[in-house]
Amino acid sequence: MKFKNVSILWLAVVVLITSCQPSKNENVADTKSNLNWEAIANKLLERAQLQTGERVLLVGQSGQFDPLIPLLKSGIDNAGAIYLGTTSIDNNQPEHWKTEFTSSLEGLEGEVLAASLDEVDLGIMLPGATPADKVYAGLQNVLNKGKGRTIHFHWQGAYDLNGRLMEPDSTIDLFYQNVLLNTDYASLAAIQNQFDAAMREQWVSVTTPAGTNIKFRIGDRQVTKQDGNAALTHMEKATTLIDREVELPAGAIRVAPIEETVEGAIAFPDSEWNGKMVKGLLMKFAKGKVVEVTATENLEAVQAEMKNAGDAGQSFREFALGFNPMLAIPSEEPWIPYYGYGAGVVRLSLGDNTELGGKVTGGYVRWNFFVDATVKVGEELWVENGIFLK
Repeated sequence: MKFKNVSILWLAVVVLITSCQPSKNENVADTKSNLNWEAIANKLLERAQLQTGERVLLVGQSGQFDPLIPLLKSGIDNAGAIYLGTTSIDNNQPEHWKTEFTSSLEGLEGEVLAASLDEVDLGIMLPGATPADKVYAGLQNVLNKGKGRTIHFHWQGAYDLNGRLMEPDSTIDLFYQNVLLNTDYASLAAIQNQFDAAMREQWVSVTTPAGTNIKFRIGDRQVTKQDGNAALTHMEKATTLIDREVELPAGAIRVAPIEETVEGAIAFPDSEWNGKMVKGLLMKFAKGKVVEVTATENLEAVQAEMKNAGDAGQSFREFALGFNPMLAIPSEEPWIPYYGYGAGVVRLSLGDNTELGGKVTGGYVRWNFFVDATVKVGEELWVENGIFLK
């Protein structure tokens, strides 16, 4: 799907290290009455492809998407899997969510909690759950051991064209529901596999009208393909944390390039760094490290943020490209759906890339969205001025 260029060239947002960071939104259940809960639950379970005896834990927040929980429980039971219960991210946990298993987790922390979560085969992260929550974090510890998988069903990740996170309203709800239910998952997986194969032996370059001109190689680095496949068998090829975190809606590929191959420059948006608005920011990279920084306004704020971030703030992190045409930026009243997973949207990041299999540590991550980028693999053009060509 092709879409018209929008007037804003790029956006930036600073995030903690994780594949996604939903914000909390209280008392929203009554605003979701137009959603087809049964269809949503069925699609989540279809993408999970549960096997007999698999153990499933839900993680959510009371007051958000509560109607999904009994439908998911019923579907889990009907699949011959085992429903372990639903944990709440706070102390407001309805009694009917509780089971013997969830009660056994109460009061546990750290490695003790992670050990108790080892028996979870599938975790479903419902809206409201974030990596700051202990059960969510405990499941990530399990995934880091090469065990289990999670579905990330956050229903967040919408940004306006000034880079501000938008709370989903009824329009976004219906937009996301349509994407979830009607994405052609087979075609999405096929084009992502094609792009993965194309990158292996070629330089990848990203340019923008504002002055971004950067290239890199991925070599044998793992490419995480968010194709919406949360089946146990799909995890056989998983090698990184985010391979085991399956996003729904689906759409992006993500990769940490070989750090030493990253060369060129990124022209950043006029955006906040260390609490100040910075304009005209340009960073130059050599062998994956920042070697020069210039800005027309508030350069010192950039320098302060980078200093506070340590080595991660001086390092290229990740290349991500959206492939889902249903998540492309709308041509009318444009906004960026679901973390830039739409066809043609590019994300270039700074910071820690260990969750992607990279070598940069430190915890700091800064995501930057580019909606007018041109992407070439070797001499093959994949995206031109934000328009996906394949």
